[in-house]
Amino acid sequence: MPERRNVSSGAPWEETVGYSRAVRIGDLIAVSGTVSRGPFGRLGSSEEAYRQALQALRTIQEALEAAGARLEDVIRTRIYVTDIVRDSEAVGRAHREFFGAIRPAATMVEVARLIDKKMLVEIEADAVAPRGPEERA
Repeated sequence: MPERRNVSSGAPWEETVGYSRAVRIGDLIAVSGTVSRGPFGRLGSSEEAYRQALQALRTIQEALEAAGARLEDVIRTRIYVTDIVRDSEAVGRAHREFFGAIRPAATMVEVARLIDKKMLVEIEADAVAPRGPEERA
């Protein structure tokens, strides 16, 4: 079996809950559901959902890089929003800014609530990346 590598973002709840920001086994990388870090703006606005999505996607990019991958290696994203009617366009715009040229398979669904009621969007990503720099050439 290929070696397993867990990637931490340093969030305290990773230890408390027992999960990793990302896990890499061989060429496969799974990035956990990721929400915005830091202060929230105007809750209940599509602009805030856009900002939260951008921050979540930046965190996903950091996790991928820590696992030895790039955004171009992402093959699937899953997007969870608390108000799909209000926020789908704004969150889709943020997703397009990161993945417009890559175009992974993607799903967006509405959920009743995320772990904190201030959170409007959560995003997961799966990637397939070569194991070493020599395989990227």
